[in-house]
Amino acid sequence: MASAISVERFVQELEKLHDLMVNGNLAHGEYDQRLATTIQELKERGIDGDRATVQDALTAAAEKGTITAAVHDHLLNRLGLK
Repeated sequence: MASAISVERFVQELEKLHDLMVNGNLAHGEYDQRLATTIQELKERGIDGDRATVQDALTAAAEKGTITAAVHDHLLNRLGLK
């Protein structure tokens, strides 16, 4: 079994997706697909962080503008944190 994904690595992936979108290198549908793939990988491998750490990281990403409020809520729901 592969090791759990760190919270930092997860946020880096969100930042990479954001940068691709902002720069016009990723269409909305592609963003959604890549986000879904990232979520699935998290569910399969797990995340190396407790509930509060993950929630704080997602809130910080939303406040920074890396993810929208809708994506923030979606991630919390999909990861069972809400």
